[in-house]
Amino acid sequence: MTVPQTPLTLAEVETIARTAHAGRTDKAGRPYAEHLAAVAHGVRARGGTDEQIAAAWLHDAVEDDVLSAAWLAAAALPQQVKDMVLAVTRQDGEDLSAYTRRILATPGALLIKESDLAHNADPARLAVLEPATRTRLTAKYAQVRALLGLTAGEPPIEQPDPANTAED
Repeated sequence: MTVPQTPLTLAEVETIARTAHAGRTDKAGRPYAEHLAAVAHGVRARGGTDEQIAAAWLHDAVEDDVLSAAWLAAAALPQQVKDMVLAVTRQDGEDLSAYTRRILATPGALLIKESDLAHNADPARLAVLEPATRTRLTAKYAQVRALLGLTAGEPPIEQPDPANTAED
């Protein structure tokens, strides 16, 4: 008989995500954990559940190979969290329409991707990138938003101070 694991708390999930991405930076050279915190904050601000917030912290972990799919499968997390993380994990060579269909088909995943896109497409964040990169990413994010049926031009949610991003 196996003893059920106690589910990880949001604070534990945040610590795991921050540790897994430690030393990584985004395209603008900022600590990657700032992006994770912004996405988790965006999910919370949009009315997301604790499960969606946990998935937001982990949303890039498998895709970026900082945590394995096997780790996720074994983690003390509700299946819904695992499903959302895998839904927003784009596979190598995966067609964009297949990727967005999976997000739409997975309960709760759209809110995570919406928050991710909102932070990625934040004009202040894009402004520090080289013009060619900014143009390419702006078009990519617009295409994904359209495939997901999200409205364009949503103002970014005010982000927390990066020095104090721990979620409650």
